[in-house]
Amino acid sequence: MLTLFHFDQGVLQQTVIEGSLESLPEQTVWIDLLTPTRDDEMAISRLLNVDIPSHEEMQEIEVSSRLYEEGGAQVMTMPVLTRAMTDEPEAAAVTFILVGSRLLTVRYVDPLPFGMFMRRLARQPALVATGELALVGLLEQIADRLADVLEGATADLEAISRDIFRKAGAYGSDLKDILQRIGRAGDLATKAKDSLLGLNRLMLFLGGQTGIRKDVKLRMKTLMRDVNSITDHATFLSTKVGFLLDATLGMINIEQNNVIKLLTVASVAFLPPTLIASIYGMNFDILPELKWHYGYPLALGLMFLSAAIPFVYFRRKKWL
Repeated sequence: MLTLFHFDQGVLQQTVIEGSLESLPEQTVWIDLLTPTRDDEMAISRLLNVDIPSHEEMQEIEVSSRLYEEGGAQVMTMPVLTRAMTDEPEAAAVTFILVGSRLLTVRYVDPLPFGMFMRRLARQPALVATGELALVGLLEQIADRLADVLEGATADLEAISRDIFRKAGAYGSDLKDILQRIGRAGDLATKAKDSLLGLNRLMLFLGGQTGIRKDVKLRMKTLMRDVNSITDHATFLSTKVGFLLDATLGMINIEQNNVIKLLTVASVAFLPPTLIASIYGMNFDILPELKWHYGYPLALGLMFLSAAIPFVYFRRKKWL
């Protein structure tokens, strides 16, 4: 889908192009390509005189392949966190291209910050007065979204921590669910850090370009501080995920040890009665106690006593 943001007599217009595009409105400031076709890419490439990276090229991780200048245009690709509220968050590559006073975005996913930024434009069209302002506004929206996601992940980890270290409750069936929640939080923190790293590199690259307006550079400087603080928080989350994972595995180990200890105590407690029963179950002709009138109750008593003594001993040792 190809969407144009342009001004018409001072009013911001959002136009979705259904067919082929032959020309751009004169005051176009932002061109958004969402899952573009080859025809869309060729049309925009011809109109802006810029090479648009393919979907495969956007996946490359080399900095030189993600951040470069070509023909007077700044081409910047970074991973953007999407589907953060699902069980499978993703850091998908999005390309930003500054061509003069116009911004071109190429994406094959629909991250929430893009929709939020587009809704804001209805109230604040000045956010896209130029391509540079549109780019900084989008980056600020992405950073805000990452901060919100990490705040939610922090609350989830606090709840997980309370579940792990609660004083009462059955762990057996709950620990698997806790491990899954920790794994999701860790995956989300990793994807968020990947997006923050890409955003930080993009800001450094953009800040080093000449011709950027002074007010834009001031906003970028503020955004850089925000990104650094969010990155520190993401690092803290990753550390906490590791701690909670170790704690959960420790709890599982304790539970397994308790089961093994219970089985061991039971086997030790029932070993003497088994020995007594085995002795009097032997098929020999001469057994002195065979003719005793009270032999059977005596054997039962010995078996009970031999089982009770280890049980009492283990209880006093608090092994049970």
